[in-house]
Amino acid sequence: MQYKRILLKLSGEALMGDRQYGIDPKRLSEYAQEIKQAVDKGVQVAIVIGGGNIFRGVAGASAGMDRVQGDHMGMLATVINALALQSALDNAGVQTRVQSAIKINEVAEPFIRRRALRHLEKGRVVIFGGGTGNPYFTTDSAAALRAIEIEADVILKGTRVDGIYTSDPEKNKDATKFDAISFEDVLKKGLKVMDTTAFTLSQENELPIIVFDMNKKGNLLKIVSGENVGTKVNL
Repeated sequence: MQYKRILLKLSGEALMGDRQYGIDPKRLSEYAQEIKQAVDKGVQVAIVIGGGNIFRGVAGASAGMDRVQGDHMGMLATVINALALQSALDNAGVQTRVQSAIKINEVAEPFIRRRALRHLEKGRVVIFGGGTGNPYFTTDSAAALRAIEIEADVILKGTRVDGIYTSDPEKNKDATKFDAISFEDVLKKGLKVMDTTAFTLSQENELPIIVFDMNKKGNLLKIVSGENVGTKVNL
């Protein structure tokens, strides 16, 4: 395998499938099978999942809610998604642990780096919920932070599109895709890959990012096997 240890970043919206909100069990099951294929090949998989399908702190703040309160609600939403994904992975026969950045001991372990590493070494999938545990930080930032802490080889950002384009391919049919691009060029061109904090963390720690279409069957296994799928952001 090209990568021994990966951090998979999934958005909360990815779990909605064709629904307007919430969680689509069919989509969860599909993701679990994709992740299982990588695990069966000996890849150590950690996952950070968003909560946008349930609640967004930024949206709450724009509606007059206190931003800190809203972000805490968003963190709880990521824990709900983490538990849902854990259930789907359990059903697929994959050993899984959920670790939360906020204390919620009845449903998830606290995030302890050494324990997370031990789980990964034993072949368990570790899902990190609760973001960073701090308001004003996105789950993109949590993904970059956890990837660095567990010494992942790469961040795999699963999206609805198959890579990074010159502009939004869903809005502009003339947009062209990059197969590979440097961190510097992403900044120069003003392309949106991850939020600025997450992107800077990855760049400073020389951690590559691959943006790919998670909804296409087999893509995750292809990437960890070394095939050129999606767009790779590297130094």
